[in-house]
Amino acid sequence: MDEPETYKPTWRKPFGILALILGLFGYALIVAGLSGPISKQPVIAQTLIYVILGTVWLLPLRRFLIWMETGRWG
Repeated sequence: MDEPETYKPTWRKPFGILALILGLFGYALIVAGLSGPISKQPVIAQTLIYVILGTVWLLPLRRFLIWMETGRWG
């Protein structure tokens, strides 16, 4: 019977979680800074802008999570 592979912890997960938290905090500050110009738009445009800004941060997340788990970017 084969021996199970031993788990070897890496620095990627703690670093990745910290980077994710700091990145999201920075992104939230940028979006909050844009709230002044955005508030001058019609309500429909504001809604669309905030929906887009609320989901755009998800685009790089998949590759980042793969990197955290495997060390590869894809």
